[in-house]
Amino acid sequence: MKSEEPSVAYTAIIDVADYGSITVELDAETAPKTVENFVALANEGFYDGLTFHRIMDGFMIQGGDPDGDGTGGSEQTIKGEFNNNGVENNLSRTRGAISMARSNDYDSASSQFFIVHEDSTYLDGSYACFGYVTEGMDVVDAICADAGPSDNNGSIAAEEQPVIKSIVIQ
Repeated sequence: MKSEEPSVAYTAIIDVADYGSITVELDAETAPKTVENFVALANEGFYDGLTFHRIMDGFMIQGGDPDGDGTGGSEQTIKGEFNNNGVENNLSRTRGAISMARSNDYDSASSQFFIVHEDSTYLDGSYACFGYVTEGMDVVDAICADAGPSDNNGSIAAEEQPVIKSIVIQ
């Protein structure tokens, strides 16, 4: 049963060097632990200076890894808030959805997140979606258009990774 108290509404402004800002409305009602984790990391400046290390035009941009190669994260992991992990989350991976990245372990999400470039609804139920871009999809489009992945997994050379200047929570 859901609480009758209204959940706190958060907006994240992701400022990407040389590109502009991506505004994301976070859904704390659907994915409370995920939003709490993302907001806490953003508020402590964790994301400042990190990059988008994996970019696949027509799929997504992924960032938030302190190692810059898809292997790193923050000091803690959180429960994956998605249907295949026993948590009701019917948000769809349509264009502009933000979700937590994870390893094969359903409860391995930490700091890495991805923003869906084009509808990827085949991921529904398997990743914790926690909001949607409301402004700045042109920034996501530009990042995808400029990307030159070095492999079929979207890996971007360190010197070419777009830098997250900051994520500000409002």
